Amino acid sequence: MDLDKTMFFKMDKNNEVDTKKILKDVYDALVEKGYNPINQMVGYILSGDPTYITSHNDARTKIRSVERDELLEKMVKYYIGLEE
Repeated sequence: MDLDKTMFFKMDKNNEVDTKKILKDVYDALVEKGYNPINQMVGYILSGDPTYITSHNDARTKIRSVERDELLEKMVKYYIGLEE
């Protein structure tokens, strides 16, 4: 194994589409339950504590199916205009 080489990682495009849908589903579930969805989602991403996300409409299970670093990556790409 050559320790001087950089490993490449490529995300599957289907996974990216699913991430966007999951975020929207979780957002909608939080709104339906009367929470501030942005605050709750940020709390989850920063802490990793799933109790920030309601279990309504299976939102907690959905958001836990995506790694938090993937959620951040998706959001940053969208914010800087690399994704729609």
